[in-house]
Amino acid sequence: MKRTRALLAPILLVISLTTSTFAKIIIHINQVGFDTRAIKSAVVASDAGELDAVSAFDVIDVSNQQKVFSGKSGRPEKIEEWFPGRIYQPIDFSGLTTSGRYKIVINAKGMPITSDEFQIGDKAVAKLLIPSIIHYYNKQRADKPEELLADEHVTLYGGDKTVDLRGGWDDASGDISKYFSHLAYANFMSQQQIPLCTWAMTNAAERIPGLLTNLNVLDSMKREALYGADYIVRSLSEEGYFYMTIFSYFNPDPKARRVVGLNANSVTTDKYQCAYREGGGMGVAALARISRWKMDGAFTSAQYLAAAKRAFAHLQVNNLKYCDDGKENVLDDYCALMGATELWLATGENEYRDEARKRAKNLGNRLAPAGYFIANDANRPFWHASDAGLPIVALCRYLDAEQDATFRKATLSTIKKALDYNVRVTGEVANPFGYARQSFLLNGAVKDGFFIPHENESGWWWQGENARLGSLASAALLGGRLVYPASGGLGTSEVLSAYAGRQISWILGGNPYEACFMYGYGRNNMPYMKSMYGHGSERGGISNGVTGKDGNADGSGIDYKPHDNGNEWRWTEQWIPHAAWFLIAVTTMAQE
Repeated sequence: MKRTRALLAPILLVISLTTSTFAKIIIHINQVGFDTRAIKSAVVASDAGELDAVSAFDVIDVSNQQKVFSGKSGRPEKIEEWFPGRIYQPIDFSGLTTSGRYKIVINAKGMPITSDEFQIGDKAVAKLLIPSIIHYYNKQRADKPEELLADEHVTLYGGDKTVDLRGGWDDASGDISKYFSHLAYANFMSQQQIPLCTWAMTNAAERIPGLLTNLNVLDSMKREALYGADYIVRSLSEEGYFYMTIFSYFNPDPKARRVVGLNANSVTTDKYQCAYREGGGMGVAALARISRWKMDGAFTSAQYLAAAKRAFAHLQVNNLKYCDDGKENVLDDYCALMGATELWLATGENEYRDEARKRAKNLGNRLAPAGYFIANDANRPFWHASDAGLPIVALCRYLDAEQDATFRKATLSTIKKALDYNVRVTGEVANPFGYARQSFLLNGAVKDGFFIPHENESGWWWQGENARLGSLASAALLGGRLVYPASGGLGTSEVLSAYAGRQISWILGGNPYEACFMYGYGRNNMPYMKSMYGHGSERGGISNGVTGKDGNADGSGIDYKPHDNGNEWRWTEQWIPHAAWFLIAVTTMAQE
C-alpha cells in the first residue's frame, strides 16, 4: 500500500464530493450491472423534506424509453453519524429479470430524477468485469526491465546474500513493492496479498471455466494464475519458509530493493519469514491447488506440489518462531486451514486431513456467543480491513474435502453462527446501503461500527475497505449456499443474497459519493495515480474506497478524500487484494 506523498501524481481533476455539493435528491446505484438472478436495489437520498412527495419509482428501458417496472420506495432512514439530516429510502427492483440497459426514474414535485445507467443480464457482473480484472493483474506484473534485473539478485536485509525473486505483482498503483503480507508486527492485521490473488484466479478457472471460455479469457486466467504460482515457488527459501516482502523503499533506484520484514513508517527488519498468517498458509494453498491442474508454468505441477508440501512441513515446526508475538491466533487458524485443505485435496493424505480438521475445530472454538470470532485467546473480536470473510471462506473450502458427517455438522454450525452474526450486526442500526458492519475492541470495550477503527495495533494503517466488502460478499454466498440453501436466485436466502449484493454495489458506485471504485467503469473514478517504471492506475483495478471520518479513533463517521495533500492514497489507491476478493465474489455469483 502506498504511504508517501512524493509518488502520488493525481491528474488535476477537481472532484467535489462533500455533503455540501450533494443534489437535493439523488439515486445511488450500482453503475455497472446486476445479475438477472440477484437482488437488485438502490438508495434514494434527499435533504430533509424533499422526499415527501416521492413514494414510487419506475425503471426505464434506455433503448426505447419505455417503463418496464414500477415499485414503491421503502421506509425512510437516517444515518446521522454520516450526514446529519440526510434521508435515505431504499428501493428494490429484484422482480425485473429481463436483460437490458436501464435507468431508475422518480418524480419529485413534478421534476424527474434519473439514476445512472446500469445493465441487467445473465451473470452480467462477471461478464462485464472479469476480463478487465485479468487485464489489471497482467499490467501489475513486476516485469519491467528495472524490476526484473533487480529482483534476479535481490539482497536479503541485513546481509549480502541475494536470491532470485523475479515475477509476482506490484502491490498497488503507487507501490511497486511485492508482498506475501505486511503488518506482521501488528499480529492481528496481516493481509493476504500475492498468494491470495493467485488462489483467487485458480478458483475462478476451476469454478466457472465455461463462462471464462465463452468470454475467451480462460487461457489468460490460467496463465496469470501460473505466473503467480511461479513467484510463490521462487519465494520459497532453502530453509523452507517463504520470503515475505520485497520492499522498494519508494526509491527510484532499483538497487535499493531488499527482502525485508516491514514495520510501521517503512522501518525494515530481517524478520522476512512468513508465518501461516503472514502469507505462508495461503502460499501453500495456492501452490497445492494449482498443482492439481497438471499444467506447467516456469515450474512443473510436480514442483508446485513439492514446494507446497515442503513449506507446510516447515511451518508445522517453525510457525511460532515466525509469529511476532510468539503466539498463534485466528489468522493462523484460517490460513493454515486453507493450506492444509488444499494439500488434502491435492494428495488425499491423512496428515493434511488431520491438520485441516484441527484448524476448523479451532475456528469453531473461537466463536464468541455473539457470533464473531475471537482473534486472540481473550476478548479481542476478529475484524479485518481486507480478509474479514476469509475464516468462513476457508471453512467452506474445507467442506469441499470433508465427507465425515460429524466434522461437517460442526463446521456448518460455525459457518451458520458467523453468517447470522454478520447479518445481525449489519442490520442493528439504520443502514439503507446495507454496508457490512463489525465488532472491534477499543479502549477495553467491544464496539460495533461501519468502518474499521483507526486506532489499532498497526499504529497507522486504516484505509478504504473494498477488499473487506468483497470477502464478506464471498463468505455470504459460499457459506449461505451450505447453511441456507435456496432454489433459484443466487442459491441462498434473500437476506444473504442482498447482503452480498449490496457490498458489490457499493464498490461499483452504489455509495453516498457515487464513486465507482473499479477504474474504467461507471463514473467518478479515482484520480489517476502514477508509480515508478511506468506502473500506475489500470482499468479493472479497484481503489481502497470509503473510510470512517479522518481523526475518529473508533472509525465512526464517514470520509472520502480524492485529494488530501498526499494522503489520498487511503481512499484512492488501487490494491491487488481488492480485485482478488472482488473476483472471488463475482466468481461465486456466476457459479451455477
